[in-house]
Amino acid sequence: MAELKDSHIVEIPVDEEHQQKQQLCMITAAIQNHPLTEISTSPGHYLLLKLWQREEDLFNRRISSKESRMDSIKRELFQLCCFLFIFHGLFLTILFTSSDAAANTNTCKKWWIPSLVSISTSLVFIFLVQLKLFRYWKVSKQLQRERNDNRALIRCIQELRMKGSTFDLSKEPQCAKRMKSSSVEIKWKPITWFSQYLVTFSLVCFSGLIFPASKFMLCG
Repeated sequence: MAELKDSHIVEIPVDEEHQQKQQLCMITAAIQNHPLTEISTSPGHYLLLKLWQREEDLFNRRISSKESRMDSIKRELFQLCCFLFIFHGLFLTILFTSSDAAANTNTCKKWWIPSLVSISTSLVFIFLVQLKLFRYWKVSKQLQRERNDNRALIRCIQELRMKGSTFDLSKEPQCAKRMKSSSVEIKWKPITWFSQYLVTFSLVCFSGLIFPASKFMLCG
């Protein structure tokens, strides 16, 4: 019988040091060709990137400040509405109590006095609410412009980081949504205005319903 000889596979060891050098060269070449490296070697592009980053930080601060201001105005509006409802609740309670305690003939003739007090107080609160709403929507429009400008700036920063030294230094951030659908805004402006000041209309209707309540309580 013929002896079976084991077959051996001879593995040729790869030079690990040479392989590591190749990988290091590839990484170095990739870093050198990276857009951020090109920007760091170009004074103009590097300065532009720093200026835009600083401007982005200013945008974020202004946006945060306006958001805080809008939240503060919301709280003030809520407080004004609560004060108005509390006033009318106490006013009607006192009016109802006084109408039972006094003679109907005397109180009915002076029904316009509490009604005048009610409507005057309501107008003061409505004026304050309208003023707060006007400020709120004014800040809201400013906030929207800040956000649009910030988005345009962020897009330019990202484009600069991707293109590197090939980026056009004369390019400036432009907001594409600033003049968007002006005809649609004009067409729906009354509906938009009504929705923005819905709180004022609601308070006016509420005050109109409260105004004749004095006569009904005193003369009913």
